[in-house]
Amino acid sequence: MELTKLQIRQAIATHVDKENGLNEVMEMILESMMKAERNVFLEGREGNKANGFRRGKTYGNGRILEFRIPRDRRSEFQPVILTMLRNQEEECERLIGSLYAKGLTTSQVSEIFEELYGEHYSKATISRMLDGIREEVAEWIKRPLEAYYPIILVDAVHVKVRREDHVSTEAFYVVVGVTQERHRDVLAIMNLPQESANGWGQLFTELRDRGVRGMGLMIADGLKGLDMALSANFPGTPLQRCVTHLKRNQFAKVKTYHRVELADDLRNVFRTSDSSDSPEKGWARWNELCGKWGKTYKSFRMMQDNLDYRDYFTYLAYDYRVRGMIYTTNWIERLQRDFRRVLRQRSSMPGESVITLMGKVAIEKKSYKRAIPKLNYEKSFFSPAVSLTVSDCEMLENILN
Repeated sequence: MELTKLQIRQAIATHVDKENGLNEVMEMILESMMKAERNVFLEGREGNKANGFRRGKTYGNGRILEFRIPRDRRSEFQPVILTMLRNQEEECERLIGSLYAKGLTTSQVSEIFEELYGEHYSKATISRMLDGIREEVAEWIKRPLEAYYPIILVDAVHVKVRREDHVSTEAFYVVVGVTQERHRDVLAIMNLPQESANGWGQLFTELRDRGVRGMGLMIADGLKGLDMALSANFPGTPLQRCVTHLKRNQFAKVKTYHRVELADDLRNVFRTSDSSDSPEKGWARWNELCGKWGKTYKSFRMMQDNLDYRDYFTYLAYDYRVRGMIYTTNWIERLQRDFRRVLRQRSSMPGESVITLMGKVAIEKKSYKRAIPKLNYEKSFFSPAVSLTVSDCEMLENILN
């Protein structure tokens, strides 16, 4: 029995009025279209014929649509409508991922989709559509790394993390590497309850497990014990402590009316453009500053001749044209600001969700695709002697051991 168009319309209208009726009608229409497409595909193809169905699904009207996809015996048939649905699904997931990575919560993304498409995407649906991002970041976190990086910067960002019914601030360790092509790349993100030298040692070991065998210079803040963790994993690597952090700490040690004078003295100590400067000269200027201010403030007397501060002058051993780039952790701190921006709208999150967001931000960091200008003035960073493959490094280690 064939139905008229009017009868078909009435049947569809009656069915749509049911709960989830529109989705069910869409599922039936998709199945019918694909089945008809298979019939056309099989015409004139001797030896090939229909071979049942397989299950498929896509997003529609706020929930998952489930339907049967026709198969053929030779597995040659691929419905055009299915390709269109998958493209639409991928576009939705890309848009959701982009909005989520820009700092919007799942609830906010759901509201935007309802406004754009006139459909309600629940938080649970949005969360399912974000599975692709979670898988992408999980693979990215474990990816193999290069054997050598001219520069590596390390820092930690502290984020409120929710575990069951308890919320506390935890450390997320971040490592940024500069490649031999002078591009920046986020190498690792790791979560531990607190920042410590032992935690950095654990992360350095992970870098070795993923292929890193050497680096030209490490730039970090003043965390005590970091130099020991570095030596244990990458012996002989020079360490540059962040001068910006050191300056900020000194301002907190003097009275307000002394800060302008102290700022001038610090600028004189930490020069960057004098080509004849050296770590020894910088170290002498530092001790002179500590002697001057130590007459008024005890904290400066305690820093004078303290070898813990020698690592703040490592940058003076390099070409004067790159010193302004390597005497501070500014590169990684800019990245930390991007992390905080996307995390700001969330009072607390599970640790895994924080890493997913931070990882997505790192993957999409467009400025990292541009080569850093002038860095190649320092030839030692890019010496072929240290440009070893992983297999080369492992062979050398076996010989030395």
